Amino acid sequence: MAASPIRLYGIALSHPVLGVHGMLTRKGLTYRYVELLGGAHPLSLFALGFTQATVPAVKLPDGRRVQGSLAIAKALERLVPTPSLYPSERAARAAAQEAERWGEAVLQPVPRRLLRWGLRHHLEQRRWFADVASPLPAPALMGILLTPVVGVFARQAGASDERVQRDVAELPGLLNKVDGLLESGVIGGEELGAADFQIGSSVRVLIAMQDVCRLVTGRPAESFAHRVVPDYPEVPAPLPAHWLPAHA
Repeated sequence: MAASPIRLYGIALSHPVLGVHGMLTRKGLTYRYVELLGGAHPLSLFALGFTQATVPAVKLPDGRRVQGSLAIAKALERLVPTPSLYPSERAARAAAQEAERWGEAVLQPVPRRLLRWGLRHHLEQRRWFADVASPLPAPALMGILLTPVVGVFARQAGASDERVQRDVAELPGLLNKVDGLLESGVIGGEELGAADFQIGSSVRVLIAMQDVCRLVTGRPAESFAHRVVPDYPEVPAPLPAHWLPAHA
């Protein structure tokens, strides 16, 4: 009997999910993508036997369940070592893994918080989400009905006014870090690896945001992110103008 294909569970527009899509494609692995309804996905994940309420989540052919982009990259590397998501040379591999961990722990939460802050504070953003990222009908109505749900998810992400203001203030420094990793060759090589997918997917969401995008425009990180994730829908500008740095 043939082994069951890998199943990737995600929600629309999740940048870590997009990163895992890239990893699976780089590995040449056949997989089935199952899109869950954003907002209701924690219940779906628990019903599917996962222990956490987060995506990306994969079910491997042997039945093992893995969640989180960092853990999934490691699981895929063990499952199919070649082609590798990491450089073969020891020092380069260590640098790539350090960049990958930074991308997951530091950079990845930033666009998540910005998105969820906007969903919490702006009806227009909720209508956009219902239209672009949800199969539900009547986006205008769903934007209203989503109001109590997005408050919960904003709090789970820590998307307070203070935290999001700090994120925006720190963004130029984070993008400098990405540009530095590109300049040193840790990311952005001929073949994309785990660190590329981890970091590039997060930057791609920032580029899609109508207000934050100007902080990325013209940087090496911009073309790199488009290479990692070519397409992402434009996100309405949710942030107060005075939160953004005066100079890009």
